[in-house]
Amino acid sequence: MASGRKFYVGGNWKMNGSHKSIDEIVSFLNAGPLDPNTEVVVSPPALYVEYARKKLDAKIAVAAQNCYKVASGAFTGDISADMIKDCGATWVILGHSERRNVFGESDALIGEKTKYALGAGIGVIACVGEKLEEREANKTTEVVFKQMESIIANVSDWSKVVIAYEPVWAIGTGKVATPDQAQEVHDQLRKWMAQKVSADVASKVRIIYGGSVSAGNCKELGQKPDIDGFLVGGAS
Repeated sequence: MASGRKFYVGGNWKMNGSHKSIDEIVSFLNAGPLDPNTEVVVSPPALYVEYARKKLDAKIAVAAQNCYKVASGAFTGDISADMIKDCGATWVILGHSERRNVFGESDALIGEKTKYALGAGIGVIACVGEKLEEREANKTTEVVFKQMESIIANVSDWSKVVIAYEPVWAIGTGKVATPDQAQEVHDQLRKWMAQKVSADVASKVRIIYGGSVSAGNCKELGQKPDIDGFLVGGAS
């Protein structure tokens, strides 16, 4: 890429998968060819993180879909960044719109999780994005910047962070932000980060797009100067 930012493609499998279906995806990915200039990451459900890691070629990274803000304890049903690391995965998705809107996770909690995961040595795919009514009220940047505030307050090492812009109205709906709409938000995010963090971080951090990304639209989206990759849901 002209920007010097390595293209990043993540597959978020959400609550889908079985040993059989994962074997099929693994054999497809391992057979390649994969572009050496692209970082490829898959994110299976927590139960399958270790299974996927053991089966996949080393050049493909594995992410968990979520984790809690401490190492261990009485948090039934949750997992920690330390466990993710112990299973060989190197990334975690935090703040996905489904965690925010279905499970009610707050900006503050997502910030705390980000801080802990980075401290434990796990890279973070930090998700931000607005709902349809927020976009229609012209509040996109207001919402996204507010979500970003609690993330930037908790980042110790920006080289381990990827920002995923995912407009909620475009996730799993088949509605896609046009390449121009997506580029506009990515550009505004980068400018905001230059002011709030530093010009250096803003120029280096990868901002990827998620929201009904498919084989049909990814090429045009990927050509935009500030779109550094994708977080793919259904199509992955």
